[in-house]
Amino acid sequence: MTIVPRQLLRFAMACCIAQFAVAQNAPVAPSEVEQHIQHVQAGLVGTVVIKGDPHSTHNISDRMKELNIPGVSIAVIHNGVIEWARGFGVSSIGGEPVTAETLFQAGSISKPVAAMAALRLVEQGKLSLDVDVNTLLTSWKLPADPVAAGKPVTLRELLTHTGGITVHGFPGYASTAPVPTLVQVLNGEKPANTPPIRSEATPGVKWNYSGGGYTIMQKTLIDVTKEPFPKLLHDTVLAPIGMTHSTYEQPLPKEFQAFAATPYMGNGKPVEGGAHTYPEMAAAGLWTTPTDLARYAIEVQRSLEGKANHVLSTEMTRQMLTPGMGHQGLGLGIGGAEANPYFTHGGANEGFVNNFAAYEKIGEGAVVMTNSMNGGLIADEILRSIAAEYGWPDYHPTVRTAISVDPKILDQYAGTYALTPTFNMAITEENGQLMGQATGQGKVPFFAESEKIFFLAVVDAQIEFFKDDQGKVTYMVLHQNGHDMKAPKK
Repeated sequence: MTIVPRQLLRFAMACCIAQFAVAQNAPVAPSEVEQHIQHVQAGLVGTVVIKGDPHSTHNISDRMKELNIPGVSIAVIHNGVIEWARGFGVSSIGGEPVTAETLFQAGSISKPVAAMAALRLVEQGKLSLDVDVNTLLTSWKLPADPVAAGKPVTLRELLTHTGGITVHGFPGYASTAPVPTLVQVLNGEKPANTPPIRSEATPGVKWNYSGGGYTIMQKTLIDVTKEPFPKLLHDTVLAPIGMTHSTYEQPLPKEFQAFAATPYMGNGKPVEGGAHTYPEMAAAGLWTTPTDLARYAIEVQRSLEGKANHVLSTEMTRQMLTPGMGHQGLGLGIGGAEANPYFTHGGANEGFVNNFAAYEKIGEGAVVMTNSMNGGLIADEILRSIAAEYGWPDYHPTVRTAISVDPKILDQYAGTYALTPTFNMAITEENGQLMGQATGQGKVPFFAESEKIFFLAVVDAQIEFFKDDQGKVTYMVLHQNGHDMKAPKK
């Protein structure tokens, strides 16, 4: 792909957005779009909002400073088109501002884009979703393992994380480190920095997120097509959709580097040596922009309606979006109500964290990309702000009511609670406020819902205290994500 000067890219971006606006039945006036942007910038909210709190919303620039996030880039889909795309902050500290053309590593958002290429090959008859993947692989085979109970692994299972395959994710390789071949990654051979990718469960029995499974998928596509993976993805997905600022090349080619954001750690320091290299391209290798990922989302929406189909048929798109175990489709997570579902995926590479969501039927969606390991916090907050501004039915905070509790009661809860043998929660009472500090983390306030149940505002979690027959607090229970964890008081 040829990179053109920044001025021309900005012009091209403006033209694209103008074309998208024309495509609407009732174009939004620029002043109204700017109003949407201002509201989104000022309306960031956490996972939990305390009812009646006048300070529950935050400004994007303030949150970026608080979280040591140098740059954020956003694209918003409204009424089936990209209504706006804008950058905030800088692509590198002391460097250029983030623009709509700034490239970020997509992390695991690489997976659904790569899955679309696999499904295109299925429609072309070059692959099958339901045959033994070893019959498609030629230069490497998944070794047989008794744990698989003799059942073969299929492409469908790899795409839905139900293949029983090891290796959750990949750390990538620093610029000074040797980079393994794909076969070395699959076999866990030096210089690979992850274990061998092997079977760990009977295929089709349970959902277990596996970047290793997508790496097997990558090898399958290469073996079947005899093409380099970046070229295959460009020809089958990126170019047909118009993702002109995207590539799976690893490391990033020199002609792209002037447009790439610098990755940063959570402490605000740059990742040593810059962006890591990911030979596991299908799982983590995509460089892209929010605008290009928004084009991907719109392609999915329009293909489902039978209005685009540049890559997949309507029927295959419908299969891709059909949820199975773990609410997982063929490459995409599926959420929301059955009558109005959305598709989504997050992604994190070293120094980059991103998220996107888009609705199947109502033409709404958004993409948020950041160049910081703290980016997940702000990405979720921005999605909630966009959801509120555009009237999405999902991505709203949990609203809880806080009450006052006598400090004498709070004092009874003070102490250390063992969530695991190596992970504790220290509870203190400070000026009438219950505070908690988990091992290796900072203090956070707990707010009372009752005299024995308290909630966090930073995450949707609660703690509940229990007493013995003598009225002495003996343990607490952490309620989070539908799970309960008992923690005895030390």
